[in-house]
Amino acid sequence: MTAYAGATRSLLLAYKEDGVVGLRPVLGAALATSVAAAVDKSRGVDRATPLVLVPVPSARRARRTRGEDVVARLAERAAADLRRCGRWVSILPALRHCRPVADSAGLNAAARARNLDGAFALRRGVGSHLTGATVVVVDDLITTGATLAEASRVLREAGARIVAVATIAATQRRA
Repeated sequence: MTAYAGATRSLLLAYKEDGVVGLRPVLGAALATSVAAAVDKSRGVDRATPLVLVPVPSARRARRTRGEDVVARLAERAAADLRRCGRWVSILPALRHCRPVADSAGLNAAARARNLDGAFALRRGVGSHLTGATVVVVDDLITTGATLAEASRVLREAGARIVAVATIAATQRRA
């Protein structure tokens, strides 16, 4: 994971907001590197452990605007890269938004957590695939951690074993 600044910020914004899908390979590779690093630090997980990547879903409004779920596409690319490196990886789009959330830009950590509380639910029929699964929750960017925490909570309640969360970039925390 790298800082959400400079070139990294520009690349992520070009991919997400401007639809520059040619950036998917490089951003997917960055996400794969982040997943591998996070998993390698986890206890009880070795290279032979089958992993399930669960992408944080884009909001319906963002999918309509962008034409796709950009994080899910990055997760697919990351999984392919990880498989080429000998890891057992699958993708499970297990989460869905169950209520609208406000735009989080400008919200502090507490407000982001309140905004996302109860915002995710399991997609129909995925519960049995999560029970006992070794899961890595993936997103493109971490700001306060509220999104990843809420997604992880829903998955844990379904019986998933969350071993890591992974993103391409992280915003710098301000004091």
